[in-house]
Amino acid sequence: MYQQKVHPQRSLIKEGVIQIGAGGSAGFVEVCIMHPMDLVKTRFQLQVRMQAADATYYTGIIDCMHKMCKSEGVTALWKGLLPPIIVETPKRAVKFFTFEQYKQFFLFGAASPSPLTFSCAGFFAGVTEGVLVNPFEVIKVKQQSNRVGRPSTAIVTREIISKYGFGLNGLYRGLSATIMRNAVFNSFYFGFYHSVKNYIPVNKDPLLEFGTKVSLGFVSGTVASCLNIPFDVAKSRIQGPQGNIQYKGTLNTICIIYKNEGFKALYKGLLPKVLRLGPGGAIMLVVYDYMHVYLTEKFSY
Repeated sequence: MYQQKVHPQRSLIKEGVIQIGAGGSAGFVEVCIMHPMDLVKTRFQLQVRMQAADATYYTGIIDCMHKMCKSEGVTALWKGLLPPIIVETPKRAVKFFTFEQYKQFFLFGAASPSPLTFSCAGFFAGVTEGVLVNPFEVIKVKQQSNRVGRPSTAIVTREIISKYGFGLNGLYRGLSATIMRNAVFNSFYFGFYHSVKNYIPVNKDPLLEFGTKVSLGFVSGTVASCLNIPFDVAKSRIQGPQGNIQYKGTLNTICIIYKNEGFKALYKGLLPKVLRLGPGGAIMLVVYDYMHVYLTEKFSY
């Protein structure tokens, strides 16, 4: 998103440190501010239509946050915060680094990257990212789905490992759904952002140029969220409490949700997801931009 200019003499290690520092800072700030929207999204995705008569059924974002604060306390809005914080630094580093590396494999003989190059590189960067973050997603969803207590991340992690292990029934449950969610998102996000940005002349006014990048990042994140949310819903169902319905396999889970709850159920949690990834994308862009400039100056020769 932030298009960095690499100093010709800067080593790969030094460039990696800058990316990790800037990306990690951006991820940390974005998660801390926007986590409540992610929690609300997960709660919506986990509830099914048959629970509509229940007093704990959420009818909207405000209703969900109000009921959570009333029954679980205000700090409950940040349940499951530690796993995404822990994973954001390597996640952002992997996302940006692998995107740049994958681009060279999808030039298709052209001298410069095309929109297809950006999309393909983004897709495979998302696959890599999905494999990395899946264990943290399993732990986070387990914490976010708990409406009674507030078990620590360590307790939840030990419980999952002791009962289910590290495999596809344990910390890597829902791996295919996580991979597809991240791959679809990054494919459009990077593809659209970089392709459109290349057609927009650089504005001499720094403020207007900044506003253009933020607006473009907001649109990219919003549309990408709409495209990948069925996989996100499937991921939440597979990784969350399942009850009588056994969700297993991404496409199978999507079919079960569609059959039992209708097409609209595949877009549960869309509004809080967009409300997070829209401004969240802008926050990350701003923090990444300033941190990258700062670290570049600190590490310059």
